[in-house]
Amino acid sequence: MEYLVVRAPTGEPIAKGGIDYMRHAGAGTLWQLAVHPELRGCGIGTWLIAAAEVRVRRRVRSWMVLGVEDDNPRARVLYERLGYERFGQEADSWEQEADDGSIVVYETIVGLLRKQL
Repeated sequence: MEYLVVRAPTGEPIAKGGIDYMRHAGAGTLWQLAVHPELRGCGIGTWLIAAAEVRVRRRVRSWMVLGVEDDNPRARVLYERLGYERFGQEADSWEQEADDGSIVVYETIVGLLRKQL
């Protein structure tokens, strides 16, 4: 795995994303991609995805894979604009902070998208 973080000139993290090289055979799987809400639409996510693709190519993987929930059309449009195509779906889950500050496991179904590198 690798984890990428984009920082503002002040050092504050403004975007992040991980790459899992074991989840899908022959691919790097991008996960936990996020850009600070006030900075979305500025090209930071596009830049971060391009940087991840370079790292996946360096590891001689043929594909980049990512998952996106159906209720996140803005992200899906970005990925499709960058050449990603839907090829399936899978169950996914992750820990997240609830409104009361507790940590809960969020479970969902994500659409899988991939791009040949």
